[in-house]
Formats: sequence, C-alpha cells, structure tokens
Amino acid sequence: MTLDQSKYHELLDNIGNTIQGARIQAAKAINLELVKANWEIGRHIVEYEQHGQERAEYGSDLLSILSKDLRLRYGKGFGRRNVLDMRRFYLAYQKWQAVPAKLSWTHIVILLGISDLTARKFYEAQSLNENWGTRELERQVDTSLFERLALSKDKASILELAQKGQVLLNPKDITKDPYILDFLQIPQAHKVTEKHLEQKIIDNLQLFLLELGKGFAFVARQYKISIRNTHLYVDLVFYHRILKCFVLIDLKIRKVKHNDIGQMNLYLNYFKSEENVKEDNDPIGIILSADKDEILVEYATGGITNKIFVSKYQLYLPDKEQLQQKVSELMKEN
Repeated sequence: MTLDQSKYHELLDNIGNTIQGARIQAAKAINLELVKANWEIGRHIVEYEQHGQERAEYGSDLLSILSKDLRLRYGKGFGRRNVLDMRRFYLAYQKWQAVPAKLSWTHIVILLGISDLTARKFYEAQSLNENWGTRELERQVDTSLFERLALSKDKASILELAQKGQVLLNPKDITKDPYILDFLQIPQAHKVTEKHLEQKIIDNLQLFLLELGKGFAFVARQYKISIRNTHLYVDLVFYHRILKCFVLIDLKIRKVKHNDIGQMNLYLNYFKSEENVKEDNDPIGIILSADKDEILVEYATGGITNKIFVSKYQLYLPDKEQLQQKVSELMKEN
C-alpha cells in the first residue's frame, strides 16, 4: 500500500492534537478534583473543631495526630504542613463557588501564604488574567508586584486593583517604580556599564518581559535613528499589543538628567512621525535609571505632550515590609 505522505502526516497531526487536547483536559479535571478534595478535607477539619471547641493551630496535637493517621491510611501528601494548608484553604474560601477553579493546588498554597487579603486577591486575579504558572506567581509575590503598583494609586484604585488585577487602559498603567531586575544576578558592588546591563537584559529577555508585564513584544535593541548626518540609538524597543503602541526604553546606570528626558522626547517624536502606522497610538518612553530626583523629573517633563516615564531599577529584591507599610499608610490616608 502506498501512502499519500501529505495526507498521512495530516492524519498523524490530527490524532496528535486530539491526544494532546485530551491529556490537557484530563490534567485540568484531575487538578479540579484535587483542589475540591483538599477544600473538603479542610471543611471537615474546621467543622470538627467547631463541634469540639478545639483549634487546630500549627502547633496543636490535632494536626499532628491527623497527619500521621492520614499518611498511614493514604500514603504521601498528608504531611502536617499540607493538612494545615487544607484547613487554611477552607477558612480562606468558605464557599466552594469562590474558589478560583483555573488555579492549581500549588497556586492556592502560594496564595495562602500571603497574609494581606487585599494583596492576595490581587495575585489571584492577576494569575487568572495573565495565566501565570506557579513560578511566575512566586516571582511576582517575591518582588512585591502588588505593592509596587499600589504605591502610585489612591485607596479606591488600590481596592480596584485587588478586585480586577492590573487593567491596562492607558500608558501609566504599564509602568512600575521600581522595576526589579534581580534575575540579572549582578552583584550590588559590581560596576556595570549600560552596554553590560543591556546585554544582561537581552540574555534574560523572557524574565524581563515578565517584569514588564502583560502585552509587551520585543522589537529590537540599539534601534538606529538617523536624522541627516546624526545617528542615535534607542536601547530597547518593544510593542505593546494591548495599547497598540511602541514602547521605547532607555537605560541609565546613574541618576537621570534633564537632557535624558529631552533625548527620549526626540525619540518619541521620531517614532510618531517615521515609524507609526495608521493603527498605532502614540509611542511611550520609559527611562530606566539607577536613581532619580522627583522634582527634576517633574520640571523636565512638564509641558511635554509625549508620554515619558522615569522609573528606577533595583538589582535586588525590595524591602517587602517597608513597601507593605507604605501601602497600609495610603489605605489609611484616603
């Protein structure tokens, strides 16, 4: 029998797609059942406590005894910590309908480790919005994404951020201050050049895109701009799929100066005139610097119609407690 190779490979692909789809659906079903079972276990523990006036805190005998007996009967997966997480899971989501169905048990355990309810709701919403895996979720929690976004908002906007996640409606929504570049693994004492910083970002582009946030697509590095006999280079160029505009990033390893802002303004005017097509919105400029003077930035950007943002970058994880304190103060003030 002679096979039509083209049609045969199409047959193989169709079968493969069916198998792959079935495996994905099976995995989702298994995850849903695991999450529901753990929720039910948590419910049984809490109801037992309520009837017996007993509290299963982490150090109590109940959890230790229960964990030991469950492991004897059902094997691994019922360590003391796991059983505590199941209890905490039910207490956090006492209605099954409130449980985020698309998240895995590992996602939920990470979320349960966030004590602040407002922040937890944000990470839950953002995980669903951006389809984060558990590694992405852990990184965003570790780098205090919620607090960094919340610091530029009032109380009402912070609460909206927690309920809906980050909604990208205007240029300011895509910026952070500071940006956390710990994944570059550059020692704090190391003297880095702008060229070296740019190369490290390119080498870790996937993680940099995660730090930038949803909607960014990489276009080019050292994008050449020629004006008569003058040649200028934009460090990094991205396109934002949601806002439908170019995003230009200029890297500075020192404190930003007023002429840096003027240079970015030139870049944006050039892109608006020479690179934009009919469907594109005006480009956005982000100057990513080691430090900045807020007053200088305010005066230097005043009167400029282009969207220019100046943000600091950090090569190490932020002080989470300090950021949380600042957000708490914002919530009280407003």
